[in-house]
Amino acid sequence: MKILVDADACPVKEIIEKVAIELKIPVLMFIDTSHILYSDYSEIVMVSKAPDAVDFALINRTSRGDIVVSQDYGVAAMALGRGAYPIHQSGKIYTDKNIDQLLFERDIAKKLHRGGERIGGHNKKRTAADDAQFTAAFYKLCKMAVEQA
Repeated sequence: MKILVDADACPVKEIIEKVAIELKIPVLMFIDTSHILYSDYSEIVMVSKAPDAVDFALINRTSRGDIVVSQDYGVAAMALGRGAYPIHQSGKIYTDKNIDQLLFERDIAKKLHRGGERIGGHNKKRTAADDAQFTAAFYKLCKMAVEQA
């Protein structure tokens, strides 16, 4: 069992490592060549800057029982298909019960955007409460995954 992270724009890398160190779970952080990342704990996997290269490299290394951290619903869906436990950086755990709705909403938003409509508001700054919410959900998911392994 391991933790795989779509790390290009992930704001919770430090939290992931802190929990992983405590629970002794290996971490792989995937980035493309336009990013720089160093870690004393995680294995950094650098891939080309091609579209979706990080996503496909991460999924190709995902096995049943792994934890996948990504804000990409497509990556989450593929992780679920491999028997992994995907989680969003907000702490939302993706499941077979919610992924279809999330993908549907993403598709509708893309169509509206292509049609010139503005969707949603501005991205708000990440808060300590956001980090606490992710930490609680991630820790719980990791403990459950360890017990299942």
